[in-house]
Amino acid sequence: MSSATSPGSGKPGRTGRRRVVITGAGIVSPIGNDMDSVKAALLEGKTGVKVVPEWRSVLGLRSHVAGVVEGIDPKQIPRRYRRTMGRMAVLGTFAAQDAAADAGLDEHTLTSERTGIMLASTTGSPANYETFFGNYVSTGGILGQEGTLFMRVMSHTVAANVAAVLGVRGRVLAPCAACASSTQAIGTGFETIKEGHQDVVLCGGAEELHPVTAGIFDVVHAASRNYNDAPERTPRPFDRDRDGLVVGEGAAVVVLEEYDRARQRGAPIRAELLGWATGCDSRHMTQPGKEGMLRCMQQAARSAGISATELDYICGHATGTPIGDVAEAEATRAFVGDAVPISSLKGYMGHTLAACGSAEVICCLLMLQDGFVAPTRNLDNVAEGCDGIAHVREVTGSSLRLVMSSNFAFGGVNASLVLGKV
Repeated sequence: MSSATSPGSGKPGRTGRRRVVITGAGIVSPIGNDMDSVKAALLEGKTGVKVVPEWRSVLGLRSHVAGVVEGIDPKQIPRRYRRTMGRMAVLGTFAAQDAAADAGLDEHTLTSERTGIMLASTTGSPANYETFFGNYVSTGGILGQEGTLFMRVMSHTVAANVAAVLGVRGRVLAPCAACASSTQAIGTGFETIKEGHQDVVLCGGAEELHPVTAGIFDVVHAASRNYNDAPERTPRPFDRDRDGLVVGEGAAVVVLEEYDRARQRGAPIRAELLGWATGCDSRHMTQPGKEGMLRCMQQAARSAGISATELDYICGHATGTPIGDVAEAEATRAFVGDAVPISSLKGYMGHTLAACGSAEVICCLLMLQDGFVAPTRNLDNVAEGCDGIAHVREVTGSSLRLVMSSNFAFGGVNASLVLGKV
């Protein structure tokens, strides 16, 4: 990375301000609840998408598959904290605790006013919304409602509950922009450290499964419906036979830290966050526009001080929807042509919504660290309109140096991050 100062110089990087590195990561996902399991799944092409049998009884719901997290025990969290948590806050807590441990953050650091949290979710806990409004409708009032219910359904439930568990006293933010939420959380954490407002920020997102979430996408004809008997075959990003996205649950958190601080304490540096961008199509609530996607990727590259073709890999957003995948392919063609390898990771975990950006950043960290590119699962035949870009269709050994990860959300909200190997 010739345009940045060399590690150890103690001087600002590309933008003339403080450098920001990733020193820890934690993930709870449909393909594993630790970094080693996730890496193995990416290398083996393993999917965490399964049939959810109870969804078959939901009236009108035609999508019965999802990315499901298994193997966690909420009771590992003390009850004094757990009582205000829905499942998404539980998942977020496990991911944040693992990220903090991976970074070697001690109690003094976590409770310092110089440490913050930026954790996203698309809503509060859907299961607890169901409880509250179900009781309200059935009783006609609020008699008998639990006093802790609001803490589970409030929009910042993940960020607030994780902050309570870790004792964080710095900035606590909860970005909410659907699929772009945790990408915005990481980007905002990046800016917060560069501007000197915090030294350490835990960033990411969490999501929990609920049939209403799948139903929302089903109603707008964006959910996969044709593979209920073959869940391993969906979603199919960029593929001719794609029929929509598959919702998933999980949580992923990265620790961002000011470079000199991380170096002085001997922290493991997984990557440097070089730049980011976010913007809006202002075009349509559910139909993405290639112009906005392209503009966002270009702005992220400029923020990082690189040209588009310097990238070694692009982690795409593609979810397996007919319109979205084509728009993204068109934007990518305009951005880099077929010069930079691209894959989507939705076929492994499903679309984990507010957690997808941070989960995919963690996958990028693994690829940077171990020198490989994970392919797009289920990409058997590239769809018309999705050609002309460098699809990765099998595990590829590659010494990665610069990668971009992008997410494109309903409402036309776009976000892209650039990571570099240190």
